Amino acid sequence: MSIGLIITLVGLLLFLVLGYNMMLQYKIKVDAAKKHESARYIAIIDATEELIGNAHHIPFSKALLVCLNNRILDALQSMHELDPKNKPLSQRVQDMQRQVKHLKENHPDKDSTAFKVPSSDKQAIVMLKLVKRLRDTIRTEHNKGRFDTQAYVNENARLETMQIRINIENVIKRAKDSINRGQAGTATQLIKKGIDVLSTRNDAYSVQAKGKLQDMLDELESKRQKTRAAEQQMQNENERDNDIDALFGEKKKW
Repeated sequence: MSIGLIITLVGLLLFLVLGYNMMLQYKIKVDAAKKHESARYIAIIDATEELIGNAHHIPFSKALLVCLNNRILDALQSMHELDPKNKPLSQRVQDMQRQVKHLKENHPDKDSTAFKVPSSDKQAIVMLKLVKRLRDTIRTEHNKGRFDTQAYVNENARLETMQIRINIENVIKRAKDSINRGQAGTATQLIKKGIDVLSTRNDAYSVQAKGKLQDMLDELESKRQKTRAAEQQMQNENERDNDIDALFGEKKKW
C-alpha cells in the first residue's frame, strides 16, 4: 500500500471522527436546549396550576379560568412539539383541550365563589399577592395574543376592583378593632387613608365603601366632639368651684 493512500485513509478517518464529534456535540446541545425549554414550560404549568388551585381564596371568573387553562394547554403543546413521540404528553394535550372546551361551553358566566372578607392582615396579604400574580399573568397572555383585548380589559378591571376591595375591607376591619380598643386616633387615620384610596374611583363598590367609611368617620368625629364638650363642661365646673373657693375663702373652724 502506497504512502499516499495511507495518508488519504488516515485523513479520511480523522475527518469522520471530527465529523462524528461535531454531530455528537450538536446533538448534546440540541438536547440540552430542549430540556431547558421543557423545564421552562413545566415551570409555567406548575405556576398556573398553583394559581388555579387558589381559586378558593378569591372569586375566579369564567374568562380567567379559561385564560389560565389555555396557558397550560399552550405550554403542553409547546412541549409536545419538542418531543412529538411522547405519547403520555400527547394524551395530556388532548385531555387539556377537552377541559378548555368544557369550560367554554359549560362553566356558568359568574364568579367561582363569593368574595370573602380577609379575617386578618396575613390573609389580606395572601389575597393581594394572588391578585397581583393573576394580573401579571393575564397581562402576559394578552401581550402574547392569547387573551382577547376586551376580555383582558374587563378581567383586569375586575381584579383591580378586587384588589381595592381586599384593602378597604381590611381597613374597615382594622378600624373597627381600633375603635373597640379605644384607639379612636388610629381608627380615624385608617378610615381617612381608605377614603383617600377611593377618592378617584366611581365604581359601585368604591362608592358604597366610601359612604360606609365616611359614616364611620362622622360617627367618630361626633363622639370626639361630645367627649370634648363633656371635658370642657367639667373644666368649667372645676374653674367655677375654684372661683367660689377663692371668693369665700377656706372655712375656719371655731
